[in-house]
Order: sequence, then structure tokens, then C-alpha cells
Amino acid sequence: MRADAEALNIADVTANWVNAKVLQGEIDARIKALADLAHTPLFFGRLDYLHAPGLDPSEGGAGADGGPGDENFYIGRRHVHDAHGDPMVIDWRAPVSQPFYRASKKDPMDLRMRRRFGYTGGELTAYEDEHLSDPAEAERTSQLLQAEIERPRVGPMRDIVATIQPEQDEIVRAGIGGSVCVQGAPGTGKTAVGLHRVAYLLYAHRERLARSGTLVIGPNDSFLRYIEQVLPALGELEVKQATVDSLVGHVEVRARDDAAAASVKGDARMAEVLRRAVRSHITPPEEACMVVRGSRRWRVPVYELQEIVEELRERDIRYGAAREALPQRIAHAVLVRMEQAGEAPDDRVQDAVARNAAVKAAVKAVWPPVDPAKLVLRLLGDAEFLAAHAEGLLTPEEQKAVLWAKPARSVKSAKWSSADAVLIDEAMDLVARTPSLGHVVLDEAQDLSPMQYRAVGRRCTTGSVTVLGDIAQGTTPWATDTWEEALGHMGKPGSVVEELTQGFRVPREVIAYASRLLPAIAPDLREATSIRESAGDFEIRTVRPEALDASVLAACHDALGKEGSVGLIVADARVPGLRAALEEDGLRCLAPGEETSAEARLTLVPATLAKGLEYDYVVLDEPAAIVDGEPDERTGLRRLYVCLTRPVSGLTVIHAADLPEQLAGQGDAAARAC
Repeated sequence: MRADAEALNIADVTANWVNAKVLQGEIDARIKALADLAHTPLFFGRLDYLHAPGLDPSEGGAGADGGPGDENFYIGRRHVHDAHGDPMVIDWRAPVSQPFYRASKKDPMDLRMRRRFGYTGGELTAYEDEHLSDPAEAERTSQLLQAEIERPRVGPMRDIVATIQPEQDEIVRAGIGGSVCVQGAPGTGKTAVGLHRVAYLLYAHRERLARSGTLVIGPNDSFLRYIEQVLPALGELEVKQATVDSLVGHVEVRARDDAAAASVKGDARMAEVLRRAVRSHITPPEEACMVVRGSRRWRVPVYELQEIVEELRERDIRYGAAREALPQRIAHAVLVRMEQAGEAPDDRVQDAVARNAAVKAAVKAVWPPVDPAKLVLRLLGDAEFLAAHAEGLLTPEEQKAVLWAKPARSVKSAKWSSADAVLIDEAMDLVARTPSLGHVVLDEAQDLSPMQYRAVGRRCTTGSVTVLGDIAQGTTPWATDTWEEALGHMGKPGSVVEELTQGFRVPREVIAYASRLLPAIAPDLREATSIRESAGDFEIRTVRPEALDASVLAACHDALGKEGSVGLIVADARVPGLRAALEEDGLRCLAPGEETSAEARLTLVPATLAKGLEYDYVVLDEPAAIVDGEPDERTGLRRLYVCLTRPVSGLTVIHAADLPEQLAGQGDAAARAC
């Protein structure tokens, strides 16, 4: 298929060089999408139907033994056809592939047999059959599916296309017309579900999304680097990725707010403060507008100008759109007078009048241009200006919290924070509408402030959104308490909220241990379970303070003696010291997001960057230090919950200080004093 695309000659099929350029770009994109992926098989399953899909069983015989009506399809990551164009592998997103994920003994979905293929390094090594319509065969757990779920994680995040579960498939294939929110406990595959949903929507609505675009928003660059290979592995190359900070990166961020300032700046009330500040620039006209054309003068009186301005204000359209409409409205008033005087002006005359110097001057006086960054600069630096527009919204203490101690002189010299950039983005949208995309996936959404939710929401006002997150993993002081509230801020109230509680990644003992924190951090959430058959390696080591670093190094060596990736997760303040200790010990460590390999499998992970990442084995250093590194206990315990739930195969917790009381249960079989 790739060779055919490379051999295409378009010299005689394009009318001009523009068409040739566009067509060649399409061909190049297809060639890139057809690239070989090492160790990635083209098919992973086969479906044998009792009847040809779409065929009424009453009209044809059952083909239980390959007889009339019997059909089989190989299922893979993408469509593959032979030299004659006949399909050899069916795309996993096609309707005919759906029973591969949803069929069961209770509901065989007209399948005679489902076959799963097992691979080792890209080589076919096993297969496993389920005869779903055979009542004599008992239902059993797929060993190949279990092995694929528990396969070691080395390298970037991989797709789960061969292991999608029925409840995940329902979310993946949900229609594009509505927005979906997925509350997922650690290890339930919510990130993978979101990415596969993008791939499915691109398959089902390719033309629509090609015009409007798709975007995946992650919590940080490390996370985006970790997931960036999933969609290309499925043949999808056009999906853009961003963080919220890069999405609103209109100014250089060089400062960091304290928790109090960030909480107020992120509060939804700031949207109304900004709206008031923008609208405050509108000044009622105080004199008539006199337009001179040739030897004639046309006068628009003050009262009529006031009516025009008031009407535009009441329509509450974007400030910039109203400013563009105002000269045309004034010009129309002039044209009415021309017609009353017996002239016959047309649209060209109206445009000319709208560009008249007197009209421009009137517009500038009444509806002056607003620079969003300068507006926010004034709000944060001018106490009187802020007080005038925050009256009844922010308390004096809250106003004081957001005001700069030393006002900046200009937009360029100001030391903006991330929250400030979001305010500028809001102001920009008040002036001119933000373009909307067809679909947005927002991952780790629980950590966003209301103003950040608004920033994401205006990127999909005419499209849909898939929101992914876990309330229990909210690690900011302003983390949302309910998804209904978050969806309301995004402009998507009433969206479907799905909950995933069945884990596939975190070992049973580990998720049970981490779930001890739930009553303190998210009492309304159900405890997650795990379908993993292996309990996993789990150990708690209590050490003397002077032996802490040495014990951490020993645990890293133990973990590296096993197959797979290793993550050493530590409080941010402990990173420099442990990095030096690792280097002195000869252990090479990667930074979060850097791709692991057979030669480099250990990653040193600051606790604040652990979210969304996964490692086969995790060594967790000093839980108390992770909790103490946050501004309050609830946020600290949520951060610890995130760190505890990163392992796929094993977890070793090493501590010298006392564990948080929620974890310090009696009779822990895993605990061992050192």
C-alpha cells in the first residue's frame, strides 16, 4: 500500500501548480501514515460470524462450519488491502469490528468464534479461540488478553487497541454530537480511552474534523511526550497536542502566584470582572457626527448616536465585533438622510462613509480599541481600577491578593504568571471570539481552575469535548469537587458523566493500599478494583533517617534487576540530592517524558510531574515529604495518591518519617522494618 502511494504520478492529473501542491501534500501524508512500526503487528484478532453482517438469518443458512453465510474478518490497527483492493484487515473502528470488544457468552453478537493473536517482538507466537455460540464451552478469562495488559512498559505509552474492554468501547464509540466526561480511577485506562476516542471520531467523521480540527490537552509537556506516539501508531497524524499554558501563551510566563492569588485569579468571578473592565471603555456620545461628502454635509445627531451605541451594548456581542459594526451603523444613518434628500446611494457609498475621518473619530471616541494584555496589566496594577470593576464580586482581601506589589510599566516588562495568561485569554475572547475546534480531549482535567475550564470550553463552543480525570487526583487548591461544576464552566452543562472503576494497570494490593486515602480526599468516589491476576510486588520499608538515601538506591537496584521500566518518585525538594546520589552510585536516570530503553530504564520523577505517567516498578521515597510539599493536607494526600498509583507490576515504599495516619494501618502484611 505504501509502495503504491509512493509510485503515484500526478504530473498529468492536476490543472495547476496549486492543485499539484495540495495533492502532493495529501500523498505525502498518506505515505507517512503507512510507515512501518517496529514490533507492531497489523492484526491482533479475527471474528468468525455465523451470518454475513447485514444478512437476515432467515434468508440464509447458518455457517457454523464455514457453510453458507459464514464470514470471517481479521481485525487490526488500520485497514489493509491486497493488490486488487480487496480488504485483508478491517480497521478496529469499523462497525463490523465492534463485537471483538463487546461480544460475550451472554451476548455473542452473532459470532461463532473470536480469535486473539499473541505476539512477541512483532512475531506471531500464539492464538486463542473463544467459541461464543457454543453452549458447551464455558466462559473463561483470556490469557492472551491478561498477558497483553500486564506486559512490561518500556518506552512511550502504547495503544490499547487490542485490549479495549466493553465499558471502554462504549465511551470510545460515543457520538460526536455530545460531550462526554470520564471519571476514572488510577489504571482504568481513561487516557487511552480518550486518545482512542479521537481516533474513532476521526474515522467516523473525518471530513468534518479535517475542517474544524482536533486537539488533545494534557497537564504538562512530559505527559504529552509520553502519549505522543499513540495516535500515530493508529495512523492518525493530524491531531494537535497542547498544555493549557501553551494554549493561552499570549505572554511570557516568568512568575508564579502564591496559592491565594492563584485561587482568586482562577475563580469564575474574574470573568465578570474582566467583562466589566472591557465594557467600561464604552463612552456615551456627547456630540453629533458631521460627515462631509463633496459639497454636502450630513449630520447624525447625538440622540441617534446614543441609540445606536445603546443597541449594540444591549446585544452583548463581542466588543471588537460591535466596534466593527458601529461605523457601518453610523454610515447607514447617513445613507437614510441621503435617500430622503433624493440621492440613490449604494453599498459602495455606505462603505466609503464608514471610512470617513469624522465617522472614524466618532467611533474612536465612543468605542475605542482595547488591548487585552494592557487591560489585565491595568487591573492587576491599579487598585482603583480593579476596585471599580470588582465591586460586589471580590472582597477587599481578594482584591489585595491579586494586586501586584509593584505595578509593571509595560506588557513586555511585566512578570506574568500562568493565571495571568488565562485572564488575558479571557479578555481576548471578550474582544474577539476564539475560533472553535471540532473536538477537544482534556486530560487530567480535575486540576484546572474555573477560568482554565472556560479557556478550554471556548475552544470547542461549536464542537464537542471529552473530559478525562479523577476527582481523587486533584492536586491544586482549586481542584474541582464535581464534574457537573467543571462542565458548567466549560459551557457543556448536562454532558454525560461515565465512571470507570475497573483497573487494568495498578496491581490489586497497591490500589487497595492507595484507596485508604479516598475517605480523606474524595469520600464520594467508589473504590477502584483491579482485574489483574498477579497481585504484584508490594513492600513498605521503614528505615532510619541516616539510611534513607542508601535504602532508596538499594531499592532502585532491586527494581532494575527485573524486566521493565522503573520510576523513582520523590518530593520535589528531594530531587537534587537523590539525583546526585544516583550519579555517584553509577545509576543513569532519565527525566519524566524521556523515552526509556533497554539501556536506560530508571526515571527520576518529581512528585508534581508524576500524574498520568506509569512505570513497571515504582520506588516511592518518603511519603510524608510528598504530603508536606503541598500547601494543605488534602492536596498533599491527593498528590500522594497519584504517586502511589503509578506502578504496573510493583511498588516499594521507603520511609524514615511516620506515614500519614490514613496509611498507617495495623497488621500490614506488606510492612517490613529495616
